[in-house]
Amino acid sequence: MAEASGRPESEYEVILEDLHKSFGSLRVLEGLDLSVRQGESMVVIGGSGVGKSVLLKHIIGLMRPDSGRVVVDGVDLATLEHRQLTRFRRRFGMAFQEGALFDSMTVAQNVGFSLRRLTDLSAAGIRERVQECLRLVRLDNVEDKMPSELSGGMRRRVGFARAIAHEPSILLFDEPTTGLDPVITALIDEVIIDLSESLHTTTITITHDMTSAFRIADRLGLLVDGRIVALAGPQEFRRLDDPRVQQFIHGKAEGPLTGPERSATSGNRAHVTAGSEGES
Repeated sequence: MAEASGRPESEYEVILEDLHKSFGSLRVLEGLDLSVRQGESMVVIGGSGVGKSVLLKHIIGLMRPDSGRVVVDGVDLATLEHRQLTRFRRRFGMAFQEGALFDSMTVAQNVGFSLRRLTDLSAAGIRERVQECLRLVRLDNVEDKMPSELSGGMRRRVGFARAIAHEPSILLFDEPTTGLDPVITALIDEVIIDLSESLHTTTITITHDMTSAFRIADRLGLLVDGRIVALAGPQEFRRLDDPRVQQFIHGKAEGPLTGPERSATSGNRAHVTAGSEGES
Protein backbone atom coordinates (compact mmCIF):
# COMPACT_ATOMS: atom_id res chain seq x y z
CA MET A 1 0.00 0.00 0.00
CA ALA A 2 1.28 3.45 -0.88
CA GLU A 3 2.25 5.67 1.98
CA ALA A 4 0.66 9.12 2.29
CA SER A 5 4.10 10.73 2.10
CA GLY A 6 4.71 9.97 -1.57
CA ARG A 7 6.53 12.27 -3.95
CA PRO A 8 5.21 13.61 -7.25
CA GLU A 9 5.58 11.35 -10.26
CA SER A 10 6.60 14.40 -12.31
CA GLU A 11 6.30 18.18 -12.26
CA TYR A 12 2.57 17.70 -11.74
CA GLU A 13 1.05 17.78 -8.27
CA VAL A 14 -2.42 16.60 -9.31
CA ILE A 15 -2.87 14.02 -12.06
CA LEU A 16 -6.27 12.78 -13.24
CA GLU A 17 -6.09 9.87 -15.67
CA ASP A 18 -9.01 8.54 -17.71
CA LEU A 19 -11.61 9.29 -15.00
CA HIS A 20 -15.07 7.80 -15.44
CA LYS A 21 -17.95 8.47 -13.07
CA SER A 22 -21.65 7.71 -13.45
CA PHE A 23 -24.68 8.01 -11.21
CA GLY A 24 -26.96 5.27 -12.41
CA SER A 25 -27.52 5.87 -16.12
CA LEU A 26 -26.19 9.42 -15.87
CA ARG A 27 -22.63 9.62 -17.16
CA VAL A 28 -20.78 12.58 -15.66
CA LEU A 29 -17.06 12.01 -16.26
CA GLU A 30 -16.11 10.07 -19.38
CA GLY A 31 -12.38 9.56 -19.75
CA LEU A 32 -11.33 12.88 -18.21
CA ASP A 33 -7.59 13.64 -18.21
CA LEU A 34 -6.06 16.65 -16.46
CA SER A 35 -2.66 17.35 -14.92
CA VAL A 36 -1.94 20.37 -12.71
CA ARG A 37 1.61 21.56 -12.14
CA GLN A 38 3.02 22.38 -8.73
CA GLY A 39 2.32 26.04 -7.98
CA GLU A 40 -0.02 26.44 -10.93
CA SER A 41 -3.39 28.16 -10.92
CA MET A 42 -5.66 25.88 -12.95
CA VAL A 43 -9.20 26.96 -13.77
CA VAL A 44 -11.77 24.48 -15.03
CA ILE A 45 -14.69 26.14 -16.76
CA GLY A 46 -17.96 24.70 -17.96
CA GLY A 47 -21.69 25.22 -17.82
CA SER A 48 -23.89 24.53 -14.84
CA GLY A 49 -24.48 20.84 -14.30
CA VAL A 50 -21.58 19.49 -16.38
CA GLY A 51 -19.71 17.89 -13.48
CA LYS A 52 -17.24 20.51 -12.24
CA SER A 53 -17.97 19.92 -8.56
CA VAL A 54 -17.86 16.16 -9.12
CA LEU A 55 -14.36 16.71 -10.47
CA LEU A 56 -13.32 18.61 -7.32
CA LYS A 57 -14.74 15.88 -5.10
CA HIS A 58 -12.58 13.32 -6.90
CA ILE A 59 -9.47 15.42 -6.41
CA ILE A 60 -10.04 15.68 -2.67
CA GLY A 61 -11.07 12.05 -2.34
CA LEU A 62 -14.71 12.62 -1.40
CA MET A 63 -15.71 10.54 -4.43
CA ARG A 64 -13.97 7.58 -6.02
CA PRO A 65 -14.01 7.13 -9.80
CA ASP A 66 -15.69 4.14 -11.40
CA SER A 67 -12.40 3.75 -13.26
CA GLY A 68 -9.25 5.78 -13.78
CA ARG A 69 -6.74 7.26 -11.34
CA VAL A 70 -6.45 10.32 -9.11
CA VAL A 71 -2.81 10.91 -8.14
CA VAL A 72 -1.97 13.74 -5.73
CA ASP A 73 1.63 14.48 -4.75
CA GLY A 74 2.63 11.09 -6.12
CA VAL A 75 -0.02 9.15 -4.19
CA ASP A 76 -2.80 7.23 -5.93
CA LEU A 77 -5.80 8.02 -3.72
CA ALA A 78 -7.30 4.59 -4.47
CA THR A 79 -4.46 2.98 -2.48
CA LEU A 80 -5.33 4.81 0.74
CA GLU A 81 -7.52 3.33 3.43
CA HIS A 82 -10.18 5.54 4.98
CA ARG A 83 -8.02 6.75 7.88
CA GLN A 84 -5.05 7.42 5.60
CA LEU A 85 -7.26 9.34 3.20
CA THR A 86 -8.64 11.45 6.03
CA ARG A 87 -5.11 12.43 7.05
CA PHE A 88 -4.12 12.99 3.42
CA ARG A 89 -6.93 15.51 2.93
CA ARG A 90 -5.10 17.88 5.26
CA ARG A 91 -3.02 18.81 2.23
CA PHE A 92 -6.11 20.48 0.77
CA GLY A 93 -7.84 23.72 1.61
CA MET A 94 -11.39 23.88 0.23
CA ALA A 95 -13.33 27.11 -0.22
CA PHE A 96 -16.97 26.25 -0.83
CA GLN A 97 -19.65 28.13 -2.75
CA GLU A 98 -20.85 31.23 -0.90
CA GLY A 99 -18.45 30.59 1.99
CA ALA A 100 -20.42 27.77 3.66
CA LEU A 101 -19.71 29.24 7.10
CA PHE A 102 -21.11 27.88 10.34
CA ASP A 103 -23.89 30.36 11.14
CA SER A 104 -23.68 29.75 14.90
CA MET A 105 -19.95 30.55 15.06
CA THR A 106 -18.15 33.86 14.96
CA VAL A 107 -15.72 34.64 12.17
CA ALA A 108 -12.80 33.75 14.45
CA GLN A 109 -14.38 30.44 15.37
CA ASN A 110 -15.05 29.63 11.73
CA VAL A 111 -11.49 30.40 10.62
CA GLY A 112 -9.97 28.58 13.59
CA PHE A 113 -12.16 25.50 13.21
CA SER A 114 -9.54 23.29 11.54
CA LEU A 115 -6.81 24.55 13.86
CA ARG A 116 -8.73 23.36 16.91
CA ARG A 117 -9.26 19.95 15.29
CA LEU A 118 -5.93 19.36 13.58
CA THR A 119 -3.27 21.15 15.64
CA ASP A 120 -2.11 21.51 19.23
CA LEU A 121 -1.90 25.28 19.03
CA SER A 122 -2.80 27.18 22.17
CA ALA A 123 -5.79 29.51 22.22
CA ALA A 124 -3.39 32.44 21.78
CA GLY A 125 -1.67 30.69 18.87
CA ILE A 126 -4.99 30.02 17.17
CA ARG A 127 -6.06 33.63 17.66
CA GLU A 128 -2.80 34.86 16.11
CA ARG A 129 -3.12 32.50 13.13
CA VAL A 130 -6.76 33.52 12.60
CA GLN A 131 -5.79 37.19 12.49
CA GLU A 132 -2.96 36.42 10.07
CA CYS A 133 -5.29 34.54 7.72
CA LEU A 134 -7.88 37.31 7.82
CA ARG A 135 -5.20 39.86 6.92
CA LEU A 136 -4.20 37.71 3.95
CA VAL A 137 -7.76 37.92 2.61
CA ARG A 138 -7.95 41.67 3.31
CA LEU A 139 -10.27 41.52 6.30
CA ASP A 140 -9.54 43.29 9.58
CA ASN A 141 -11.49 43.65 12.82
CA VAL A 142 -14.19 41.14 11.90
CA GLU A 143 -13.18 38.32 14.25
CA ASP A 144 -16.13 38.78 16.58
CA LYS A 145 -18.77 39.26 13.91
CA MET A 146 -21.31 36.59 12.99
CA PRO A 147 -21.66 35.44 9.36
CA SER A 148 -25.08 37.10 9.17
CA GLU A 149 -23.40 40.48 9.75
CA LEU A 150 -21.16 40.13 6.70
CA SER A 151 -21.69 40.90 3.03
CA GLY A 152 -21.55 38.12 0.47
CA GLY A 153 -18.02 39.02 -0.59
CA MET A 154 -16.83 39.14 3.02
CA ARG A 155 -18.30 35.70 3.70
CA ARG A 156 -16.42 34.31 0.71
CA ARG A 157 -13.16 35.74 2.03
CA VAL A 158 -13.77 34.35 5.50
CA GLY A 159 -14.23 31.00 3.79
CA PHE A 160 -10.87 31.52 2.07
CA ALA A 161 -9.24 32.35 5.41
CA ARG A 162 -10.65 29.14 6.89
CA ALA A 163 -9.35 27.16 3.90
CA ILE A 164 -5.75 28.38 4.36
CA ALA A 165 -5.63 28.30 8.15
CA HIS A 166 -3.99 24.86 8.40
CA GLU A 167 -1.44 25.74 5.69
CA PRO A 168 -2.52 23.40 2.89
CA SER A 169 -0.39 22.88 -0.20
CA ILE A 170 -3.38 22.70 -2.58
CA LEU A 171 -6.28 25.18 -2.62
CA LEU A 172 -9.61 24.33 -4.20
CA PHE A 173 -12.16 27.03 -5.03
CA ASP A 174 -15.74 26.06 -5.89
CA GLU A 175 -17.45 28.85 -7.88
CA PRO A 176 -15.85 31.61 -5.75
CA THR A 177 -17.54 34.56 -7.51
CA THR A 178 -21.06 33.25 -8.13
CA GLY A 179 -23.70 35.90 -7.39
CA LEU A 180 -21.23 38.72 -6.71
CA ASP A 181 -21.17 42.09 -8.45
CA PRO A 182 -18.26 42.93 -10.80
CA VAL A 183 -16.38 45.06 -8.27
CA ILE A 184 -16.46 42.43 -5.52
CA THR A 185 -15.66 39.75 -8.10
CA ALA A 186 -12.50 41.65 -9.04
CA LEU A 187 -11.56 41.87 -5.34
CA ILE A 188 -12.13 38.13 -4.87
CA ASP A 189 -9.96 37.42 -7.91
CA GLU A 190 -7.16 39.59 -6.51
CA VAL A 191 -7.33 37.74 -3.19
CA ILE A 192 -7.12 34.35 -4.94
CA ILE A 193 -4.06 35.51 -6.89
CA ASP A 194 -2.49 36.91 -3.71
CA LEU A 195 -3.04 33.67 -1.82
CA SER A 196 -1.69 31.50 -4.61
CA GLU A 197 1.44 33.61 -4.97
CA SER A 198 2.18 34.39 -1.32
CA LEU A 199 1.50 30.87 -0.04
CA HIS A 200 3.05 29.10 -3.07
CA THR A 201 0.06 26.79 -3.35
CA THR A 202 -1.26 24.80 -6.25
CA THR A 203 -4.70 26.26 -6.96
CA ILE A 204 -7.64 24.64 -8.74
CA THR A 205 -10.76 26.72 -9.33
CA ILE A 206 -14.02 25.72 -10.98
CA THR A 207 -16.21 28.43 -12.40
CA HIS A 208 -18.37 29.51 -15.32
CA ASP A 209 -17.35 33.18 -14.86
CA MET A 210 -15.07 33.85 -17.84
CA THR A 211 -13.92 37.29 -16.67
CA SER A 212 -12.75 35.80 -13.39
CA ALA A 213 -11.26 32.74 -15.08
CA PHE A 214 -9.05 34.81 -17.37
CA ARG A 215 -7.83 36.91 -14.44
CA ILE A 216 -6.72 34.12 -12.14
CA ALA A 217 -5.69 31.26 -14.45
CA ASP A 218 -2.27 30.12 -15.52
CA ARG A 219 -4.17 27.61 -17.67
CA LEU A 220 -7.84 27.02 -18.41
CA GLY A 221 -9.59 23.78 -19.24
CA LEU A 222 -13.09 23.52 -20.73
CA LEU A 223 -15.18 20.61 -19.42
CA VAL A 224 -17.69 19.31 -21.94
CA ASP A 225 -19.43 15.91 -22.00
CA GLY A 226 -17.28 14.52 -19.22
CA ARG A 227 -13.89 15.43 -20.68
CA ILE A 228 -11.50 18.37 -20.86
CA VAL A 229 -11.86 19.29 -24.52
CA ALA A 230 -9.57 22.36 -24.56
CA LEU A 231 -6.62 23.33 -22.36
CA ALA A 232 -4.36 26.37 -22.74
CA GLY A 233 -3.03 29.54 -21.14
CA PRO A 234 -5.39 32.53 -21.09
CA GLN A 235 -4.13 34.27 -24.23
CA GLU A 236 -3.89 31.09 -26.27
CA PHE A 237 -7.28 29.93 -24.97
CA ARG A 238 -8.93 33.10 -26.30
CA ARG A 239 -7.55 32.32 -29.76
CA LEU A 240 -8.54 28.65 -29.94
CA ASP A 241 -10.71 27.98 -32.99
CA ASP A 242 -12.73 25.23 -31.26
CA PRO A 243 -16.33 26.48 -31.68
CA ARG A 244 -17.21 25.14 -28.21
CA VAL A 245 -14.54 27.36 -26.66
CA GLN A 246 -15.65 30.41 -28.60
CA GLN A 247 -19.32 29.85 -27.75
CA PHE A 248 -18.53 29.56 -24.04
CA ILE A 249 -16.17 32.54 -23.96
CA HIS A 250 -18.65 34.82 -25.69
CA GLY A 251 -21.79 33.42 -24.07
CA LYS A 252 -23.60 32.75 -27.33
CA ALA A 253 -26.97 31.03 -27.16
CA GLU A 254 -26.42 29.14 -30.40
CA GLY A 255 -23.55 26.80 -31.10
CA PRO A 256 -22.25 23.25 -30.53
CA LEU A 257 -22.82 23.42 -26.77
CA THR A 258 -26.56 23.99 -27.24
CA GLY A 259 -27.41 23.09 -30.83
CA PRO A 260 -29.12 19.99 -32.26
CA GLU A 261 -25.76 18.32 -32.92
CA ARG A 262 -25.16 18.26 -29.15
CA SER A 263 -28.52 16.61 -28.50
CA ALA A 264 -27.74 13.99 -31.10
CA THR A 265 -24.39 13.05 -29.54
CA SER A 266 -25.12 13.39 -25.83
CA GLY A 267 -26.56 9.89 -25.38
CA ASN A 268 -27.49 9.30 -21.77
CA ARG A 269 -25.80 12.47 -20.61
CA ALA A 270 -27.87 15.01 -18.72
CA HIS A 271 -27.48 17.78 -16.21
CA VAL A 272 -26.15 16.56 -12.88
CA THR A 273 -28.83 17.25 -10.31
CA ALA A 274 -28.32 18.75 -6.88
CA GLY A 275 -28.67 15.31 -5.38
CA SER A 276 -25.49 14.09 -7.04
CA GLU A 277 -23.35 17.14 -7.55
CA GLY A 278 -24.71 20.48 -6.45
CA GLU A 279 -25.08 23.51 -8.65
CA SER A 280 -21.94 23.02 -10.70
